[in-house]
Amino acid sequence: PAPAPTPTPTPTPKRRGRPPKHAGKSMGRPRKNAKKTPGRKPKKTPTQTTPKRAARQPAYVEEDEFSALASDSDDAATEEIGTPATVLNPGRKSRGAARGALAAVSPQKPSTPAGRIPIVDYMGIDLVTDTTEMDAVVKVFCTHTEPNYSLPWQRKRQSASTSSGFIIRGRRILTNAHSVEHHTSVKLKKRGGDKKYEARVLAIGVECDLALLTVDDDEFFAGTTPIDFGQLPSLQAAVTVVGYPIGGVAISVTSGVVSRIEVTSYSHGSSELLGLQIDAAINSGNSGGPAFNAQGGCVGVAFQSLKADDAENIGYVIPTPVIMHFIRDYEKNGKYTGFPTLPATWQKLENPNMRKFLKMIPAQKGVMVRRVDPVSPGSNKLKNGDVLLSFDGVEIANDGTVPFRTGERISFHYLVTEKFVGEKARVTFLRDGTTHAVDLPLTQVPRLVPVHIEGVPPSFYIAAGLVFTTVCVPYLKSEYGKDYDYDAPVPILNRMMYDQVTDKGQNVVVVAHVLSAPINIGYEDIVNTVVNGFNGKPVSNLKQLADMCDGCKDPFMRFELDHNLLVVLKTKEAHGATQDILKTHCIPSAKSQDLK
Repeated sequence: PAPAPTPTPTPTPKRRGRPPKHAGKSMGRPRKNAKKTPGRKPKKTPTQTTPKRAARQPAYVEEDEFSALASDSDDAATEEIGTPATVLNPGRKSRGAARGALAAVSPQKPSTPAGRIPIVDYMGIDLVTDTTEMDAVVKVFCTHTEPNYSLPWQRKRQSASTSSGFIIRGRRILTNAHSVEHHTSVKLKKRGGDKKYEARVLAIGVECDLALLTVDDDEFFAGTTPIDFGQLPSLQAAVTVVGYPIGGVAISVTSGVVSRIEVTSYSHGSSELLGLQIDAAINSGNSGGPAFNAQGGCVGVAFQSLKADDAENIGYVIPTPVIMHFIRDYEKNGKYTGFPTLPATWQKLENPNMRKFLKMIPAQKGVMVRRVDPVSPGSNKLKNGDVLLSFDGVEIANDGTVPFRTGERISFHYLVTEKFVGEKARVTFLRDGTTHAVDLPLTQVPRLVPVHIEGVPPSFYIAAGLVFTTVCVPYLKSEYGKDYDYDAPVPILNRMMYDQVTDKGQNVVVVAHVLSAPINIGYEDIVNTVVNGFNGKPVSNLKQLADMCDGCKDPFMRFELDHNLLVVLKTKEAHGATQDILKTHCIPSAKSQDLK
């Protein structure tokens, strides 16, 4: 049939003074709800058919359809591009099979229509492009139960953490010491695996912040290649840090270069050892992960970073000399014995008048012995005022440095840490203008305020509600937070920084706090005050104080504290009140196990 004639629209009457609103062409965007007249659009004839879009275009899909196809759902997609239909079912086939089916589609694809996305394999080619070293990096799951240093008869609530580690030769895993500190459970998970393996801690090195683990299950080591160690890198050498940091659950890779090589302060162990500074990102969870060089050798272990307002991208890596010292120490002694220290403190001799006073000739260089440790085996070989000229044949400069590598110098303390505990070093020194040489034994110098008391609970003793304990760095952190070196009492900080151990087993004893009771009325405000004596006798350690209190025969017990404070209690009443106080506060014993 012939098309119906188009009706002629009725012209709009013109209004005086204004142009017609719709005359001929539209003069602007039509109104939103403007009514359309039936004569504006011709009717369709049977020959004017509108092509309809197929239910699914096999070569091109809308964005929401592409997302559904790329997922792992069980919906089937049908390909119809000039070839027999190919059914893809990622739920029944592997993802690689789905990619192969997509690749089987005819390569002659039409041009992409506007607003549609071509079906391509956005997952990429599933080829193993990384090295086998990546498979040796594991994730460490640890449950910690830290002692409560403020209430030493109990422990804190357990906490959990994740960090990194890697497999080395000898069926062992290397990670950081702070990753497994105060551990009650350690588990490891391999890359790409879903099973956690129970691990045992073999050794913990607090000073170097390293720990050795092992797994008894042979399945854990199947299919893995132990990581080998490389040489100490040079400045500007490329490094890649691998681990499991925060921000995700999969393995992470960051890269950078070596920025600095020097003796560095290790925050966990409060020690001075060789360290690498890099500009690669090291975040929480990276601890214990390896740092690789360009050849795939491990050149260090990530362990700390510098967080400051004026610092960016400063991370630190434990280098291979420190790592190998830790491993050889364990293999040699069956346990970790630590890094030796020089049994003396020293002072730089950069002032020429000081060198003349010490009778040094212009060709001589060195550092002056300021104080000798009184309990070290080498205390009778050095004296205050001696000038150390060389250590194991290496001359020491006036600023305390020795040659390291071409164009680099480093603190001679590095030479000391290269030794093992119990070894000797040939030391040349100047005394009253005469040169001497001795074999100096090297040991670990005990600290009056220990940095760690790893493996044992804190000591305590309770007498009439007065809680006595020993001062250590974890105790100060528990009482005053991470800024303890600013907020702790000055007398305690002075002992920590400057005082030395003069007797074996000596430590700093304090009244931590007082458990209020009628017998100790008036003493409740005494907190963290150092105990100097008991009944006129000096107090050297907590065990000595506990023995004197338990065996006191005097009618009164007198505790002599810092700032001339005095606490006096009746001996008989104090012993009787102690048991009632323990029962009130649910404390099982008046003294820790090591004092019994």
